Order: sequence, then C-alpha cells, then structure tokens
Amino acid sequence: MKLRRLIHRRHRIGFTLIELLVVIAIIAVLIALLLPAVQAAREAARRAQCTNNMKQLGLAMANYESSFQSYPLSTGQRAIWDPTNKSGTYGDSGWGNWSPHALMLSYLEQGQMYNALNFQISAADNCDNGVNETVECATISSFLCPSSPRANGKFSDAGNTPQVSGLYPGNNYWGSIGPGPCPWSSNTSMRGVLGTVSPGSNGSRSSRDVTDGTSNTIAFGEWKMGDFDQNKLSLTDAINIRTNTVGQFGNWNGNTNMPDVGTTVFQQFLTTCVGAAPGSVGGGNNKSTVGRCWTMGMLGQTLGTTLLAPNPQYPNCNMEQWGGDMDAPGMYNMSSYHPGGANVAMCDGSVRFLKSTTNLLTVWSLGSRNGGEVVSADSY
Repeated sequence: MKLRRLIHRRHRIGFTLIELLVVIAIIAVLIALLLPAVQAAREAARRAQCTNNMKQLGLAMANYESSFQSYPLSTGQRAIWDPTNKSGTYGDSGWGNWSPHALMLSYLEQGQMYNALNFQISAADNCDNGVNETVECATISSFLCPSSPRANGKFSDAGNTPQVSGLYPGNNYWGSIGPGPCPWSSNTSMRGVLGTVSPGSNGSRSSRDVTDGTSNTIAFGEWKMGDFDQNKLSLTDAINIRTNTVGQFGNWNGNTNMPDVGTTVFQQFLTTCVGAAPGSVGGGNNKSTVGRCWTMGMLGQTLGTTLLAPNPQYPNCNMEQWGGDMDAPGMYNMSSYHPGGANVAMCDGSVRFLKSTTNLLTVWSLGSRNGGEVVSADSY
C-alpha cells in the first residue's frame, strides 16, 4: 500500500506534456506582446539621445557665432598634397575645406581634438600625408545618432608614404545650406546659414543675416549614412547625373534656390536623378559614402540641403560633370531611422522633429534664412 501511494504521489507532482506546451505558448504570446513595447521604448531612448546631440550642435553654433560674429562656414588653407610637398588652395567647392563640426570642436567639449588638428593643411583624407589621421579617424559620439548603423568604409591616405588607414568615423548630422543645391556662401543668393567660402573672402554670415528668425531657420539636419556599396541601389546613395545643371537648377553661378527656379524645373531635376539611378550601380556614379566623415566641409560629408521633407522616395543627387568627389552642386536629403520624420536643430539651439509629410513650401521656408516666409509651428 505504501508503495502504491508513493507512485501515485509521484504521478501527481509532474507536469503533463500538454500543460508544458500551454505554458510555453503563454510565454511566447507575452513576449510577442511585450517585444514591440520594449523596442519602442529603446527607440524612444535613442531618439532622445539623438535630439540631445543635435541640441548640442545648435548651441555650439550659437556660441561660436557669439565669439566670432560669424557662423562656422567651411573654408580651407594651403594644403600638402603628397610627400613632395605640393600645395593648393581650397575654396568654394568644398573639397579639402574644414567642416563646421571641426571648427566647433572646442564648443562641444572636444578642445583636445581641436588642438590636435592642423587646420593649415587639407581636411581631405588622401592628401595630408597622415598628419591629421589619428584625429580624423576618431569617432565622436555626439556626431552619431544611436539609431543609425555605423559607417562601413575605410579612411585612407593612399598614395602617401607611409600609407595609413583606419575606419571612417561616420557623421549623421549636417549643416544646412538651405533650399538650393549650391554650397558656396559667397553667392549672395544663397539662403542657408552654412556653406563653403574661399580663404580670405568676405563670405561671413551671422545671426543678423537670419531675418526670418533664428527659431524659424534650420541650422543642422539629420541623415542616414551611405551603405558603402556601389553595387546596390539605395536611397542613401548620391547618384551622379553627370551634368552641372538641369535648367537653372544646379547652375554654379546662378540663383538656384527654391522656389525661385520653379517647381517644374525642380521636378525635372528629380526625374533626371531617378532616371540615372539604375545605371549608376557598380560604377563611379553611385556614390555610397554619404556621411563618412565629420572633418570635410563639403556636400555629402557635413553639408546638406533642405529641398525635400525627411525620408523622401528620391535618392541623394550629385551634379558633377567630371565624376570626381561630391564637391559640386547637389541634393542631400534629410532622413533618419526614427519613424515618421527626422530631427532638425534650429539656429536658436532648439530641436524640432520634422515630419516626413511636411509640405515642400514649408521645408523650403524653414531652410531659408531670409525668404520672408511666415511658418506656423503646426505646419510641420
């Protein structure tokens, strides 16, 4: 009798297979219900950090302007091209110019990095004999959105002796040249707050030039870095359409801001860019390195445009007839991994979330410093 009771008790203690499966199913359902909430909470935290990064950039620019009575326009000096010590001057196009990010390092608690850079030579990664490589390859977390994957390419001083290389540090935040494709600030028709300028030229720009109001003008935007894969078509690519202008849009010397050139010309430009995209795969016209560095003051690296609302169904576009780097007119769009839009920092240091559904006229108005537009806060 005792043995039977013991056996009976043992049978009552364990779980049946059906009970075990039911418990597992309940746990799986709970995980499925909770996982989206956990992911949403994590994304909210990443977005908050991204917002803080952009706020620091906006405040740094305001402090820089207060010190120098000018915004940090991208400029260059005499540059060492190779070991033979050949030199050249950098200017309007942006190639080799120093970025707003580099110029503002001291206002971003990166004074040691700022002091380590030699601003008397080029900011380009293939002509400074590795002098600045240690700093130029340094990852600065405040230039990276936590929601974004890291840059995937390699910095290189190819052709120099000795050859040095490291990973690209990446950059998710760009200075706004406004609603136009040309970055040179010496062009008086330019309406953005940042841009490129030749050394010694009178191209300075300050808060007094932001007649639309510093709280209504974009200083910095957000973008997804390139995928560093020329063999894959992506909206993060910069498609080179191998022409310097479409109508008046992209003209190096003309008034090419929106809406001045007209929406018809702009649509023609967009159509041209989309049409050139498939043929760019696998070649030099597919420039997949947007946002690779924070040092060079050039479109596609640290400067961007306010031509389209965030996350458009159009790729970035480069208008370089000779097919070199991205030092030419172009369109570099706002984009982000945040659902529904992207962050922008205004000239007063505030940060707004710009929706992907924002009207084009509103986007152009926010990018313009002196267009005289009136933009209500509920329009974006």
